[in-house]
Amino acid sequence: MSHQIKSVVVDGHTLTRFGLIGLASAQPDIVVVGETGLGAEAAAIVATTAADVVVLETALPDVDGLRAARELRDRNPGLGIVLLTSNGEDDVLFRALEMGVSAFVAKTAPAAEVLAAIRHAAVAAGSFSASGLGQALARRQAAGAKAMLSPRENEVLALLGAGLSVAAIGTSMYVSHSTAKTYVARLYQKLGASNRAQAIMAGLRLGLIEQERPAAALAHSGSW
Repeated sequence: MSHQIKSVVVDGHTLTRFGLIGLASAQPDIVVVGETGLGAEAAAIVATTAADVVVLETALPDVDGLRAARELRDRNPGLGIVLLTSNGEDDVLFRALEMGVSAFVAKTAPAAEVLAAIRHAAVAAGSFSASGLGQALARRQAAGAKAMLSPRENEVLALLGAGLSVAAIGTSMYVSHSTAKTYVARLYQKLGASNRAQAIMAGLRLGLIEQERPAAALAHSGSW
């Protein structure tokens, strides 16, 4: 190999750390040049070894791994940073993105995914890679859209998706027909829809309607 990816492994769990070292060292294009269980030591080791990539755990015993990633990025704009986590929640993923991490990988990911993340970080340190990024973005968009609607409007959308007419929606919600029409009109406006079918399609696209499109609901494709 003309160039091996020089990597540093930072993980507070000894068995995990040495498992990662063994995994990376077995690859002809990767060499582990340093390791530690403490985040406070990471920057010095990276600097001393001139590492290309650091594999960093979020839950370090001495510092927040995400903050350590931010400090490493500030010091080394060209450093590849792979963040390993046992917490795959969306907020952690988006925090990793904000901290300038190159790749975000769950500790339960297959070995091939971890190695792919290291190789990605070595050649594209300034980009972001995460296997669940698309789904996380969709969930964030859905949450934002749901928050945009009032509880009544969310209820109306669900009833439209179930195929109810405006009159039936009014009966179900114990409101007058005119009030139900007002709720529907406001819902259409917020979703950028002009009829039932468009509202249902928007709801499906934004993840606000979980069930498959009901044929009965889409059959009512008039203005209401």
